[in-house]
Amino acid sequence: MAYEAIVYDKEDGIAIVTLNRPEKRNAVNVQMRDELIDALADAGRDQQVRVVILTGGTEVFCAGADIKESPAPVTLWDKISPKRTYSYYHMIEDMGKPVIAAIAGYCLGGGLELACTCDIRIASENALIGDAHSRIGVIGGGGSTQRITRIVGIAKAKELIFSGDPIDAREAERIGLVNKVVPTESLLSEAKKLANIYKERPPIVLKLVKAAINDGSQMSLAQGLDYEAKCAALVSLTEDYKEGLKAFSEKRKPVFKGQ
Repeated sequence: MAYEAIVYDKEDGIAIVTLNRPEKRNAVNVQMRDELIDALADAGRDQQVRVVILTGGTEVFCAGADIKESPAPVTLWDKISPKRTYSYYHMIEDMGKPVIAAIAGYCLGGGLELACTCDIRIASENALIGDAHSRIGVIGGGGSTQRITRIVGIAKAKELIFSGDPIDAREAERIGLVNKVVPTESLLSEAKKLANIYKERPPIVLKLVKAAINDGSQMSLAQGLDYEAKCAALVSLTEDYKEGLKAFSEKRKPVFKGQ
C-alpha cells in the first residue's frame, strides 16, 4: 500500500509510524485508519521489527476523529462492534511487541484513546492531553472510559472525562497517564532510546510479558499468577532462555534471536 495519511519507516529493528495529516491536526479519517491497519499488520508480522513507535511529529499527535470525514460507524451493528470499528486499537494491544506512543501537541479524544492502547507513552513538554468527547456531546466509544480508568484510576478518569478539558504534560506524568516528559525537540530520539533497550530483550519474553500484564489485569490474582507461571514455563523452552543463562554465566551480553 502507498501511504499518504501516515509515514511508515523501519530502521534497525524499529518500526516508526507517523501520523501525517498536520493540516488537520492528524485527525483520523478513513484513509488514515486503513493505512494504520496496513502498517500495523506489517509491523506485527515482520520478525525483524522488535519495537513500534507511534507518533505525530513534534507539533501534534492526534486531535481525534476527523468529524467531517469520520471513520466512525454508521450502522447500529457497527456501533456495538468496537473490535471491528476500532480494529487498529486492538491490533496495537494484541501485537506481541512493545508499542511506544511519542506524544507532542494536541492529544485529544480519539487521539488519547489511540495513545492509551500503546504500552508506553512519552510526552513532549508542549503536549496537551485530554478526552474532549463530552465537550461536543458524545461518548468516545473507542475505549476512553475503560482504558483511561485502568491507567489513572476511577477518580482521575472521571475528572478528565467529565470536563473534557486537556491537561499539560507534567500533570499527565504526575497522574500516570504518561510515563515520561521530555523536551519537544528530543521527543523522537528519547522514544528511540527506549526502543533500542526493548529491542535487545528476548522478543518471546516481551510478547508473553505484555500478554501476562494485559490479560492478567482482567483476572483475579490467583488466575493471573497461574497465567504468569504458564508464560514462564513457555519461555523456559526457548533457545533465548538457554542463551540468557549461558551469557550470564559467561559474563557476556546475550544475543537473543526470538527462538
